Amino acid sequence: MIKAYPVVLTPTEKGYVVTVPDLDINTQGKDIAEAIYMARDAIGLWGITEQDDGREIPEPSTTEPAHEANELVAWVDIDFDKYRKANDMTTMRINVSVPKYLKVLGDEAGFNFSQILQEGLKQHLKIKQP
Repeated sequence: MIKAYPVVLTPTEKGYVVTVPDLDINTQGKDIAEAIYMARDAIGLWGITEQDDGREIPEPSTTEPAHEANELVAWVDIDFDKYRKANDMTTMRINVSVPKYLKVLGDEAGFNFSQILQEGLKQHLKIKQP
């Protein structure tokens, strides 16, 4: 579900404060690009939290919000389904088979098999996030 919310960017000494009037949330960024990025992240997190709490995500306004002459207005798009998939850090149990000798040696060394598997998967998938 892709939506585009209007945001107001207010310049400050350290960058921009971003207001999302439709959702009554704020964020900030050191420049316009970071401010838009942070707005998308704030909208995404707010939206999936609303869904998780059983509430619907409100439709975005289609008109420009009220703003001062020195403020910028932009529309920030967000795909809530993609955002959820990219930021879902819940864990799930899987069954993995390894040779017995590796299990024994790993246990003796005090390895955390789950952590090692996650690190290996991230390396093979070329994922740079934690």
